[in-house]
Amino acid sequence: MKRSICKAALVAAMSIGASAASAQVLQLAVSDSPAGLDPHIVTAFTSFQVVNGTIYEALTQVEPDLTIGPALAESWEVSDDGLTYTFTLREGVTFHDGSAMTAEDVVASIERVRAEATGSPLASRLAAVESASAVDDRTVEVTLSEPSAPFLTQLASIAIVPAEYRDETQALQQQPVGTGPFAFAEWQPNNYIQLDANPDYWREDAPKLDGIRFNIVPESATRQVGLTSGQYQMLPNIDAATALQLQGRPGVALQDTLELSYTLLGMNTSKPPFDDPRVRQAVNYALDRESIVQAALFGAGVAAGPLSPALEAWARDVSEFPCYEHSPDRARALLEEAGVELPVKVTMLVLPRQDIRDIAQVAQAQLNAAGFEVELNIPELGQFVQDWRNSNFDIFASANAGSVDPDDFFYRAFRTGGSTNVFKYSDERVDALLDTGRTELDQEARKAAYDELQGILACEGPVAHVAYGQLYTAVGEGVDGFEIIANRSLSTLADTTAGQ
Repeated sequence: MKRSICKAALVAAMSIGASAASAQVLQLAVSDSPAGLDPHIVTAFTSFQVVNGTIYEALTQVEPDLTIGPALAESWEVSDDGLTYTFTLREGVTFHDGSAMTAEDVVASIERVRAEATGSPLASRLAAVESASAVDDRTVEVTLSEPSAPFLTQLASIAIVPAEYRDETQALQQQPVGTGPFAFAEWQPNNYIQLDANPDYWREDAPKLDGIRFNIVPESATRQVGLTSGQYQMLPNIDAATALQLQGRPGVALQDTLELSYTLLGMNTSKPPFDDPRVRQAVNYALDRESIVQAALFGAGVAAGPLSPALEAWARDVSEFPCYEHSPDRARALLEEAGVELPVKVTMLVLPRQDIRDIAQVAQAQLNAAGFEVELNIPELGQFVQDWRNSNFDIFASANAGSVDPDDFFYRAFRTGGSTNVFKYSDERVDALLDTGRTELDQEARKAAYDELQGILACEGPVAHVAYGQLYTAVGEGVDGFEIIANRSLSTLADTTAGQ
């Protein structure tokens, strides 16, 4: 193993750094414990917000304005044919175990995500990678089998981990090791996760905090009281209901943005009744999305098409999709046309998050009024993730992450064999359009492909898109420098201060 450092020495170094000024450990309150902390394996938002941009970094990063900028790669060059990317890594970057980050670690991270044994939900994002090699310690060359327009965007989600974890799929779930501004210190299950400032972070001006504590506080009311009393200083990525309760409270400021992720009802197309596209269309006609936004999200959101309206250059208006007309009669007619017995009895697996529960309950009533008989199953988070990954559902209510490029919305979820295609969905037309959108470098040609694709997915696909919600973060007095990002990343905590 190329890395060796005394853990006690690392902790001591962090303690010395923390004592150099008054301790500024930012106290956050979140609703759930993560399902794990391995950045190449986890799928839950509860895990993502702990590790993304805090513990781990990638070659590129999504900026607050949703552009792509450099991160661990300070620059890159692309060959004329679009097949070879040469990355120059930043000098002086170290992992939290004290060892230098080199090109070997970057190559190992790419290979780890691509390896079938890892089972990474990110694997489809690297489908075009033919090879990755270390030219020298600070230079990585990645060769693609075909041009990939979203490649630099996709790299922003591929965290760099030490090469020694290439074939390891358990250790990083509990003991993450990254290069980010904060290092993992302690995890008390169902209590808190503590991150300490990285004393050797490559940015000399960051982090400004001495640490972050993610306090696990399941009750929304308790989190709110804790924020207003000063026990907690931030409630990150909260829903509209919580934000409404905090609006106007003394000492509380709300930041908000329309998020890139969307809520959805996902259907298993590998078995009846959702193997019939007419039944999937019926689900869409049954939904009154505006009513769901009002009832479940308190009006803080918009009806969802396949792409977020935040992607102004790409997203089609939902008025262009015929199945978005709320019509229980049309839904029943489609079910009768499909020859299924009414009512259509299905069980809906529900992500145990308050806004998703609320959406599921409203959707249940709307579906039941249109020829379905829906039973809700709301397990704990770990069981939900397991059932979701194993396609153990008829239909589920959840949220899917979005990104700044359409490929990240679509390819891994809807391409035949995609790494998060838990719907078991396969459509030759969709596959062809996805391949065109990924490999075509001309913007107009990509737009045409994604326009057609949105039309198919909106009504016939395995997902009934529900809403893009307004995303909120509540901050207390003395907290400065934080900036909310539409993809739920907390990377700007590196520039945050917390007055005492």
